[in-house]
Amino acid sequence: MGAGSVRARYLVYFQYLGTDFNGVAAVRGAQHAIGVQNYLEEAAERLNSVVPVKFTISSRTDAGVHALSNAAHLDVQRRSGRPPFSPEVLTQALNTHLRHPAIRVLQAFRVPSHFHARHAATSRTYLYRLATGCHRPDQLPVFERNRCWALRADCLDVAAMREAAQHLLGTHDFRAFQSAGSPATSPVRTLRRASVSPDPASSPFVLPEESRRLRFWSLEFESQSFLYRQVRRMTSVLVAVGLGALMPAQVKMILESQDPLGRHQSRVAPAHGLFLKAVLYEGFG
Repeated sequence: MGAGSVRARYLVYFQYLGTDFNGVAAVRGAQHAIGVQNYLEEAAERLNSVVPVKFTISSRTDAGVHALSNAAHLDVQRRSGRPPFSPEVLTQALNTHLRHPAIRVLQAFRVPSHFHARHAATSRTYLYRLATGCHRPDQLPVFERNRCWALRADCLDVAAMREAAQHLLGTHDFRAFQSAGSPATSPVRTLRRASVSPDPASSPFVLPEESRRLRFWSLEFESQSFLYRQVRRMTSVLVAVGLGALMPAQVKMILESQDPLGRHQSRVAPAHGLFLKAVLYEGFG
């Protein structure tokens, strides 16, 4: 560390529309793929930190997945004699220098030097959006494309989906809903909330003459952490229940099977319907 210079650690919240990205994590050395982190770190170069700024991402999301609010920590070490940026100035500076319009920094906080954005998170919530009544792809409004999973069915058995979701609540071995490639050392997770609900109002992007046919639905899942693709695989199973392809009790059997290769649980819901909704910390945000 340079003489007299001070390193400041920040927690930043940011959002993005994931359609154009190869996920949130930085892609190193690739020519045709790029992550949200690449753009964030490029913007941070303009902060003129003594040491290059690296973002440590709280929650990794796959290509095509969106975030209403993700989080990361970063260190900024200004030159000797210069005070640390205020959180407000840091937020404004990053947004000023971001080169992609589908990314926005929401807010920042000063945090202790030992704070870790991934390990310190106490809760993560994911939202999955469904649309019913889309018998053909062109029946979905252009403004909703890549923002929901469009189903051909006209309706879903929400009561059955809610009953099935109850079997997933609590602490379980979720390896039946884990995709290969997970870095997790244990498949045990505690699912605090799993809700299925119709959107109270039709999408504002649906024309009046289409509103009777198209309906939108939201699934939300909350846990301290999730396994790789766990949310998308649970969503796929719950949709199968809603379509009548599975009975609610079979979801309990799938969970207890601990078999990730079964016919129904091996299916993964499309990435573009998934949003990371919130990452919570004790005392911040």
